[in-house]
Amino acid sequence: MSNSNDKEKKKEKKTTEELIKENTKNLGKSQVYDPAYLKRVKGGQDRWKEHGVKPDNLKHWETVPLTVLGSEIPREMVYSPLSIENNDYEEQLGNPGEAPFTRGIHSNMYRGRTFTQRQLVGFGGPEDTNSRIKYLLNHGATGINLLFDMPTIQMYDCDDPMATGSVGSCGVSVNHVKDWELLYDGIDIAKETSSIVTHYPSNTACLFPMYLVMAEKRGISWDQLKGSVQNDMTLEELVRNASEYIPPKDCFRIECDNIEFIRKNVPKWNFITINGYNFREFGTSSVTEMAVAAAHGMAILDEMIRRGYEVDWVAERLAFFWSGGMDFFEEICRLRAMRRLWYRIVKFKYKAKSDRSTWMRCHLQTSGISLVREEPYNNIVRSAYEALAAVLGGVQSLHVDSYDEAISVPSEEASLISLRTQQIIEHETGITSVVDPLGGAYYVEALTNEMEERILAEITEIEKHGGYVEAIANGYLSQKIFNYMYKEQMRIEKGEINIVGHNYQKSAEGKDFESFRYPEECEEVQLKRLHEQKQNRNNAKVETALNELRTACKDGGNIMEYTVNCARSGCTVGEQWKVFKEVFGLWKGPSIF
Repeated sequence: MSNSNDKEKKKEKKTTEELIKENTKNLGKSQVYDPAYLKRVKGGQDRWKEHGVKPDNLKHWETVPLTVLGSEIPREMVYSPLSIENNDYEEQLGNPGEAPFTRGIHSNMYRGRTFTQRQLVGFGGPEDTNSRIKYLLNHGATGINLLFDMPTIQMYDCDDPMATGSVGSCGVSVNHVKDWELLYDGIDIAKETSSIVTHYPSNTACLFPMYLVMAEKRGISWDQLKGSVQNDMTLEELVRNASEYIPPKDCFRIECDNIEFIRKNVPKWNFITINGYNFREFGTSSVTEMAVAAAHGMAILDEMIRRGYEVDWVAERLAFFWSGGMDFFEEICRLRAMRRLWYRIVKFKYKAKSDRSTWMRCHLQTSGISLVREEPYNNIVRSAYEALAAVLGGVQSLHVDSYDEAISVPSEEASLISLRTQQIIEHETGITSVVDPLGGAYYVEALTNEMEERILAEITEIEKHGGYVEAIANGYLSQKIFNYMYKEQMRIEKGEINIVGHNYQKSAEGKDFESFRYPEECEEVQLKRLHEQKQNRNNAKVETALNELRTACKDGGNIMEYTVNCARSGCTVGEQWKVFKEVFGLWKGPSIF
């Protein structure tokens, strides 16, 4: 009996990389090209190198493209069948809509349903953002992507001293259910899908129930609602720029409570968009972005299985959120690589039965960090290339950053140009007519293979540091961010990474640029509205709801079951955040210096 237990323990200790390699050990035995053909190709390439390639090019056969938030993967001067001689078409590419989903999760991809075109929107008070949402929907946007201001994100009500001067900046100010009703006034939430950028698990637990209560008050059942929340611990514990954090284990508990409640009660809703975007934009490579997100996804599956749920029940509604950078082919290939890798992880490690459970469904936002203040119209070009790569890589949903985002919240004009960029890609380029149009290209397939190997290797490193949650708690991921970010900044300052108009080919002429202006009366209006809400609500019900939430936090009950009641009772975001801080206490991450 003990021998059997020892075998089980040994099996449990295997890394994800080892499990995948065990299940893909026959790769390369059924090649695309036969050996005799490859031998002829090699002979021809050797002769070409000897007589047709300059010695300096041979000496520097490989080069490393240095781009903002790139992965520094060496690239050969040219690729050939020799670069993918061990590829197995069925195992590594396959047909679109079939395992391993390298070529897309649907057989017809954009021929059947195009990528959802969401433009991030949020500024001022609820009425201001409501007007912009309607403007974008009227101009062809096919989804809502909602961003909150800094006080709301950090879970302070607008009357908190920490909120002074920031209300309505960088996003919309929301404190309670009535703000949500103004925010979605005249918008059919049963029809329109909403990506609600709640950022943190703590914030999701407070904000999303207010959306649900708004739906209740409209007579819309929760099973009609479609959209997503972020609900991401990486954002709360690593990327967050705040003075107050709860401990990682409690944050992860809230994240999984949210997942459990939403999966049970709002079945068409994506209960998390595992966030690579903000993590990468904070300072990591495209490889690290995906490795951390994959490790996070596995931590969620492990915890939900521990709670007694089937892997398919959880995995089929997992979604990811990526940043789209400037290394054009790397961005395409890593999306293809991650789709294949996530299939292998969920299939081989977790034994998922449903194909849908193994899909890497994703939203992508073009990089904000790649945009610069100088010559801001150049940013239109940057975002367009990043968006083009995203579509060639097969995303399900897309947001294109606006050219003035390095300066302010996007203006109406800039937001429209970003939406038009998506529409031009869809309707004028012809690339949506073919599924995976770059599939089979020597360079693309070789780089896809390389990306998968590197992502998997970084997952192994995270596992060696205790897994996703522990790698946050012990400072490993914070140190990785700092090291990369410092190196990246030094390269930009030295001109090793060229950014046109910023540190390369700088214009001698300065040009005035009129940026977006925030509604100046926003803070005053929101303060008045919050004061009226607190005066007119049943404060006895509020106290009861907060006390029940406090007990649930202490006793291990599902937190969102109680925050929904808080929303119904008129509690604010800030009042619930105070309960979390009181019960869980505050956490300071380990020093990395």
